[in-house]
Amino acid sequence: MQLNKIRLKQFRNFESASFSFSPALTVIIGENAKGKTNILEAICFLLVGSGFREHTEDELIAMEENQLEAEGIFTIDSYTLELHIILREKEDAIEKIFVVNRAKKKLFQYQKETTRAVLFSPEQIQIITESPDRRREYFDEIISLYKPEHKKRLFNYGNALRKRNKLLEQHTNIQTLREELTFWNRYLEEQAAVITRNRREYVEFLNEHSRIDNKKFRVEYVSNELTAKRLEEVFDRERIYRKTFIGPQKDDFRIFLKGEKFEKDLHCFGSRSEQRLGVFWLKMNEIYHHEAQKKKPILLLDDIFSELDLKNKKLIFHLIENYQTVLTTTQEELLDISGVEKEIIRL
Repeated sequence: MQLNKIRLKQFRNFESASFSFSPALTVIIGENAKGKTNILEAICFLLVGSGFREHTEDELIAMEENQLEAEGIFTIDSYTLELHIILREKEDAIEKIFVVNRAKKKLFQYQKETTRAVLFSPEQIQIITESPDRRREYFDEIISLYKPEHKKRLFNYGNALRKRNKLLEQHTNIQTLREELTFWNRYLEEQAAVITRNRREYVEFLNEHSRIDNKKFRVEYVSNELTAKRLEEVFDRERIYRKTFIGPQKDDFRIFLKGEKFEKDLHCFGSRSEQRLGVFWLKMNEIYHHEAQKKKPILLLDDIFSELDLKNKKLIFHLIENYQTVLTTTQEELLDISGVEKEIIRL
């Protein structure tokens, strides 16, 4: 699937704009705050139905407006695919309309028609350096792309967890509390089992593709399982502190770089360069994961070259040769990338 053109109306800082893309490499060049990353986000928005920076969807809509439109023209062999998303504010809600070749679709139907995007950005080093929340968010996002049920289970689990915590906060009688927790304990256990299984399967996939360049990585899934037995074990503690102590909301993913004699936990002991390579390994596996689902992704590189050493730059250049790529930069010298057909967008 090849991206040819996008048209934007009231998307972020673009009142009305259109951009064309090379089947190989497109370089978006301009100073900071000109909207380079917004173009990448618009591509992602068209492919998966959401951006990658917003906390709430209305942030994608231009200031003082209440609706945005994004259109994309793609080709699959000789077949033309037109994608169109309308996002509008309606009273206290957000309405999102998905259209494929002028036919309205539900999100899951829309996503079946599209390919995927793999984003590389300097900020993604936070997957390794920051708290377990950041790693859980990253892994769950990847898993949910091909398992919509995973996202639903996370939503169900989060709602049930809040209700269970409310019972713990307000209880006055131990026996009554036990009775009221019975339903929520069983429900949480059901949701948690699916979440844990899906996370474990993706970790197994990563560990089956452990090498990048001459380095070998491994992910350890630190699962905080929620079972009836464990809930009983922590009941007195939860009753005293009035909150839930176990469950997949406590999971972590530890990423290790294997050496000849020992493994290095990149979160605790990795150098900046090793951490970046670890993120690159995760992103490469995103690509492999998409291709295993018969989706050849489009690569989105957001101003990453100033953050990479020469070895990692070579890995990126090798990728560019094999995938349609859109990259942003402030560095004019990147326009001299030789041997690659490219389109230039100046902002």
